[in-house]
Amino acid sequence: MYDYDLLVVGSANADLVIGVERRPGAGETVLGSDLTVHPGGKGANQAVAAARLDADTALLARVGDDGHGRLLLDSLRASGVDTVGVLVGGAPTGVALITVDPSGDNSIVVSPGANGRLTPADVRAATSLFHASRVVSAQLEIPLETVVEVVRNLAPDSRFVLNPSPPRPLPTEVLVACDPLIVNEHEAKVILGDACVSDVPEDWARLLLAKGPRSVVVTLGAEGSLVATSSGDVTRVASVKVDAVDTTGAGDAFTAALAFRLGAGASLAEAASYASRVGAVAVTREGAQDSFPTAEEVEAL
Repeated sequence: MYDYDLLVVGSANADLVIGVERRPGAGETVLGSDLTVHPGGKGANQAVAAARLDADTALLARVGDDGHGRLLLDSLRASGVDTVGVLVGGAPTGVALITVDPSGDNSIVVSPGANGRLTPADVRAATSLFHASRVVSAQLEIPLETVVEVVRNLAPDSRFVLNPSPPRPLPTEVLVACDPLIVNEHEAKVILGDACVSDVPEDWARLLLAKGPRSVVVTLGAEGSLVATSSGDVTRVASVKVDAVDTTGAGDAFTAALAFRLGAGASLAEAASYASRVGAVAVTREGAQDSFPTAEEVEAL
């Protein structure tokens, strides 16, 4: 019935990465490593991560007609992503400026570029992709009105997964479609706003559920994650202990793996456990897409 296990609708960026001993404060200059350029963007990252896990994957995105756009298209195709939905032109390819410290933590500033030109009309023109996809995943590095249009074009039996990053308040129409809504601590607090009256992650999950999602996943870094379903059950999922080198893209790998496994019939807790293993492999390597494991590597872990 479905041609694709996963359709990702989202951003495609060139990641410009510099290693630093520490991130600069206001008005401060620090020296860093040589600049490296990697294919990235939350949408492209998720698509590549899923394809590496042997998921039949398509991407709906927009890149510029430039060197960074060609870099992204080459990476997507090399990983096995169907790029029939990747539109070219309208603005330069989006760029992410990333600093990585010795612990592997990163700070990111994104210039959306062509990502900001992915429009609701582009979504409507890709209706056939939505009806061919078992699961649809999105993020917020594209216009919010485009994400709303994604929700309106879902096939009746498909599942919608949203990682609201960078976070912003979400309309009820989007929230009620999420199954699950995947957030980290910062994203949970932004979406909850004044309703965030607790420092306990289990409470965040329950409060988020009250806003309408069918299920919620809260990622907690080295502490693992927790999953919450509409029944009100909240389950902790353990992390895999590894020595982190670079966390860039790890959240995207987690989301892609979870979405893929849900489409394959796994429970939310089972999918989150598998996604934790995928994310664990990713943080042991530098870069975003370059760090994503194959299905065989995940099984070996």
